[in-house]
Amino acid sequence: MKLLLVEDNERVARFVTKGLNESGHSVDHADNGRDGMFLAASEPYDVIIMDRMLPGQIDGLGIIEALRRAGNQTPILILSALSDVDERIRGLRSGGDDYLTKPFAFGELLARIDALSRRQRAESANELVLQVGDLRLDLLSRKAQRGTRPITLQPREFKLLEYLMRHAAQVVTRTMLLENVWEYHFDPQTNVIDVHVSKLRQKIDVGSERPLLRTVRNAGYMITADD
Repeated sequence: MKLLLVEDNERVARFVTKGLNESGHSVDHADNGRDGMFLAASEPYDVIIMDRMLPGQIDGLGIIEALRRAGNQTPILILSALSDVDERIRGLRSGGDDYLTKPFAFGELLARIDALSRRQRAESANELVLQVGDLRLDLLSRKAQRGTRPITLQPREFKLLEYLMRHAAQVVTRTMLLENVWEYHFDPQTNVIDVHVSKLRQKIDVGSERPLLRTVRNAGYMITADD
């Protein structure tokens, strides 16, 4: 799994990263709220491990609330030295999926990460309607609409939109699209992605006041209702 660890304590971060790497996971680490927010919003992760108290202007709960407002539903495990019931309730109500108090056993941390990942995969498999803002994609009927306006999609456009919406509020790179939408494991050196994204953007954003499908310069694409 690809994991994000947002933790300012160097000793804890080193311990967790080492253990997760040895368990076969890939880990990105941020030691402050600003960098944690940037990574969480710009990269797709299977699970985010979020320290409750962080230096700077934004703490762990602030990051979680911002991600949820933007439509990012990546499972989040909160780590915190604050163990009383009210703090745990606050963390979960902010959008966290699980709460683990410090100090903790690494085995329990790993088990909770695995459980969150399994739950996310099960929910994604059972999800029948994806929605970002007023854009809806019905996976069962294979119909799309923006508000009350129906959108006609070609099969590849449908698959592209589905992938973007499953990663709402996250930057999706060209490599990710090539591998997951076109099933290419090499760069065909064509503008096939640009052409399809341009056509899709015309279909979902034309006539709407707020564009949803955006190009992130030198990075890829993102679909989000957040300004």
